[in-house]
Amino acid sequence: MDLLDQLADTFFNWEEMAKVIPSLLSVGLPNTLILAVASGILGSLLGLLLAMMGISRNAGARWVARIYTDIFRGLPAILVILVIGIGLSPIAREITGSRNPYPLGILALTLVAAAYIGEIFRSGIQSVEKGQLEASRALGFSYGSSMRLVVVPQGIRRVLPALVNQFISLLKDSSLVFMLGLAASDREIFRIGNDAMANTGNLSPLVAAGVLYLILTVPLTHFVNFIDNRLRTGRPEKKEPDDVAAPIGKGAQA
Repeated sequence: MDLLDQLADTFFNWEEMAKVIPSLLSVGLPNTLILAVASGILGSLLGLLLAMMGISRNAGARWVARIYTDIFRGLPAILVILVIGIGLSPIAREITGSRNPYPLGILALTLVAAAYIGEIFRSGIQSVEKGQLEASRALGFSYGSSMRLVVVPQGIRRVLPALVNQFISLLKDSSLVFMLGLAASDREIFRIGNDAMANTGNLSPLVAAGVLYLILTVPLTHFVNFIDNRLRTGRPEKKEPDDVAAPIGKGAQA
């Protein structure tokens, strides 16, 4: 029982959790969402550009997209964050006069996310049947208009679940920005839990941070499953009043 009590006090000390929860919600949560949403939007835009370059008729554009994707998918995210966040910080400080590492952290997360999102977009676009492109060209659309208005929207629709999964990964990878050093008002969820753990020697604040990550990611995971199921099965068909009334009428006649 002593061992169980010790484990409970180490990981589930409600008093230590209660102390850190206000900071997690008021400071950590907004900063984490800023990192994830900003890098997700920028990464999607850059990823779409990489996807279009990857399927381009221009061999040079295809090679650039391939090299970029191989580099940033092959490097650990923490290494990219450290190289950009530390290596470019003097230049950013000279230009902006700010020591806030968030812009460089968002840039690093964007570069990594774009490599994965670009492959997601490329696979989705290439999964669209060639007949879609041929039909739009037969209707008088140019190649660019056919891709922009017909093929690309269908490809993006098919990979929506994978895109949401990538956003979930970004949400968790945002915790790596703490390596750049954050001011008290700039700390994200993990950094707040880690600082509280370092001050108290108790792991309960980190558990509280983990629970908050679960609250953010688990609904998104179920949302992915819902989108995937809807895309595969379509909307459930509603029965028309006549279809429902017909069996009743036949039974009544019988």
